[in-house]
Amino acid sequence: MTETDKDSISLFGQIKDKLIGRKQDWSRDGRALTGTTAPHAQRLPPGQRLVTDWPVLDLGIQPEIPHAAFRLTIDGDVANPVTLDWNALMDLPQHDSVSDMHCVTTWSRYDNHWRGIRVATILDLVQPHNTATHVLFESHDDYTTNLTLEQFAAEDCHLVHTWEGKPISRQHGGPLRVLVPRYYLWKSAKWVRRITFATADHPGFWETRGYNNNADPWLEERYS
Repeated sequence: MTETDKDSISLFGQIKDKLIGRKQDWSRDGRALTGTTAPHAQRLPPGQRLVTDWPVLDLGIQPEIPHAAFRLTIDGDVANPVTLDWNALMDLPQHDSVSDMHCVTTWSRYDNHWRGIRVATILDLVQPHNTATHVLFESHDDYTTNLTLEQFAAEDCHLVHTWEGKPISRQHGGPLRVLVPRYYLWKSAKWVRRITFATADHPGFWETRGYNNNADPWLEERYS
């Protein structure tokens, strides 16, 4: 490794630490909290603003995963653990859906058109045991997050690879990301590589850094 490479890694680490620290400051300071809640019938959650683009938010890492190298492992408290390559993933029944998305940084975007695999299809494939209560996600950038099995099994949840008729870009979590529309977007893990069904909760990256473990936008569950 050259000195230039070492300097680049050091600089990246400093930038990443700064970004994480800033978002932890948001949690401590209660950034964007309005102190209000709303029913889900109100389409725009409290404290959110509408956008027409799709802002890019990450920690400076945007893994590149070619289809030939793609693998998705689904394991844990299930009867049929699997590892799917891209062709096996695409051989599963595909589904088109439309949903809104809401980011904890206060933007929301309506009527996003997706294509991917219903979570119901995944559940049928791996058959979680009755003792499974939570689902844990691991991404190619080592990001982690968590959901209850009930949250993940909702009808509008998918693993998606296409947005507005085009493959989801690398910067937005392609080739495959989780989509859990009813919760803040940090629960919809980008670049997902592992889904583990668990018998207990294991809070993920942001959940252990001051962000709410449940993350319901209409209850304004931004922070813990």
